[in-house]
Amino acid sequence: MTNAEAWDYAIGMIKVDGLEPTAAFKEYIEKEKRGEITMDDAKRFLDKKYKMKETTNA
Repeated sequence: MTNAEAWDYAIGMIKVDGLEPTAAFKEYIEKEKRGEITMDDAKRFLDKKYKMKETTNA
C-alpha cells in the first residue's frame, strides 16, 4: 500500500464516522503525499492541535 492509498483509507475511515478532516489537515496530507513533509511532521501537527492539555488538581 502506498502512502497515498493509506491516507485515502484513513480519510475514508474518518468519514464513516460522519467526520470531515479540516482543510489545514487535508493540506498536510497532500504535502506528505508529495514528500514535502514527513509522517513525523504530520504527527507533530496533530499532537499540537489536538493533544489534550494536562490539568492539575489543586
